[in-house]
Amino acid sequence: VSGVDRSRGLMVIKPSGVDYEDLRPEDMVAVDLESGRVVEGSLNPSSDTRTHLELYRAFPALGGVVHTHSPAAVAWAQAGGDIPCYGTTHADYFYGPVPCARQLTQAEIDEDYEKNTGAVIAETFRARGLDPAQVPGVICSSHGPFTWGTDAAQAVYHAVVLEEVAKMAILTREVDPSAAPAPRRVQDKHFLRKHGPNAYYGQGIPSAFQLLGDNLDDTFIIQLNLVILFDLQNTGTNQLNRILLDGILFFHSSFQICKKLLF
Repeated sequence: VSGVDRSRGLMVIKPSGVDYEDLRPEDMVAVDLESGRVVEGSLNPSSDTRTHLELYRAFPALGGVVHTHSPAAVAWAQAGGDIPCYGTTHADYFYGPVPCARQLTQAEIDEDYEKNTGAVIAETFRARGLDPAQVPGVICSSHGPFTWGTDAAQAVYHAVVLEEVAKMAILTREVDPSAAPAPRRVQDKHFLRKHGPNAYYGQGIPSAFQLLGDNLDDTFIIQLNLVILFDLQNTGTNQLNRILLDGILFFHSSFQICKKLLF
């Protein structure tokens, strides 16, 4: 998990190889967004730091990035295909299929595997004419998913949603291997009523967690409240570290909770 403060040119990311349960706010690592140089923190940043940096540089609207190895999304990545939009749950959050980025070449791996992973994601979106605000995630061939949002909390949320969408797509294929994607008119309706210029879903104050329908109980709401929505423009680095840690800990536990409560 990472978050960015563009006004200060900083990204804060979890350290490499530290168990979630052992993380402390002071363990978070601040990295210069332009140079990639560590400017605060005594631990090594995540091994995926250069991928996160590449995504922030390619997509200026991003405020948070998450990388997981959640099983259903990884299954699609290992199969090397897009996750089709089979229904309205998918369409509520992703405008069209979740794209699968191509394999890296040997030259790209040898040059800079992590940086080029981000570059290939950006290449995928450019080549397909995709808006990262409308498709807030991707799966990388033989690897796994990356998701993002306007802040780190929303990026975590999209990681949870992507895993559920991937799981439902697998179940759909099991029921009918020849199932067709949802009609475009249905996809348009569900995405645009939430995210379009004339959106009317919700109460007019969208948040990163406004969205899983009417089947959530208080247990899940309590978990959502563990994550404070970021205000990176007005947050000092130490406070940002604390908030980012809360987001990481929430992310670590959220999949099990979602299994019990979603849909």
